[in-house]
Amino acid sequence: MPRTVIPLLLLLLASCRPNAQADYTADSLRLARAEWRTDSLDGFTLKRYNFGEGALFCSAQRLFMIELPQDSPRRLIFAADSATLTVDEMARARGAAAAVNGSFFDMRTGLPVCYLRVEGRQLGENTPQTPESVNRKYYQYATMALGSGGRPLLLVPDSNRLWEEGLPHPDVMTAGPMLLKDGAEVPQRDDRTFVTNRYNRTALGLRGDGSVLLLVADGLVRHKAEGLTLPELARLMRWLGCTDAINLDGGGSSTIYVRDATPGGVLNHPTDNMRDDHDGQRRVSSAILVL
Repeated sequence: MPRTVIPLLLLLLASCRPNAQADYTADSLRLARAEWRTDSLDGFTLKRYNFGEGALFCSAQRLFMIELPQDSPRRLIFAADSATLTVDEMARARGAAAAVNGSFFDMRTGLPVCYLRVEGRQLGENTPQTPESVNRKYYQYATMALGSGGRPLLLVPDSNRLWEEGLPHPDVMTAGPMLLKDGAEVPQRDDRTFVTNRYNRTALGLRGDGSVLLLVADGLVRHKAEGLTLPELARLMRWLGCTDAINLDGGGSSTIYVRDATPGGVLNHPTDNMRDDHDGQRRVSSAILVL
């Protein structure tokens, strides 16, 4: 092979690594030109699109998105029960039109590991870095509160893990990290596989026009749905028009449910069963419902 070709191949391979510094112009254009499968439902829009192998971030991506316009009669609520349930179980129990999974939890105990308040009742706290520490963990640096009419507010807490206790809102959910703030991508740590590896992801974003976006990306399926790093997720949310966005629990927890959209309601391919189907939902501690 000619020597002049080798550096070019190395450059192309480097540009396709998840953490590479690359020109994403082609990716943003491909996203803008994508012909999403779109269903206009009562009070919100459902969109779906499969990017083939190598098509987005040099990878295959399977994306699902709920858009709630500013004037939608629908509202968001947080759901949590005394025991972990699947997202569709929480949604059906409350008659929700749609839902995604919520924040992080301890899979051994089923208890939240981030602050959670539902209808004025505190159900979870930010677990500390060390037993006596007042500092929060990396995935606890973004907070969502539900304001008037169930409209979400995205807040950046300080390092004190008790900060949320001073918020007046009856419904508060902490997760993180923050992906976007005031239209800019929030810098992420590069020493955590949680950040730099591609996984299934769930995110919530706010647009400048007042609309709300709920997004789920499938992952862990080579050549079909490889998942996103957190920087890729932030970039994607910005390209979709969000000015502020928060990362929620991902991996096998990532689930999007829309009532009557499919026979079972689950649109994505949750991977807790390690198969590429709709039957691998994980039992989770919280969810965000569209009523």
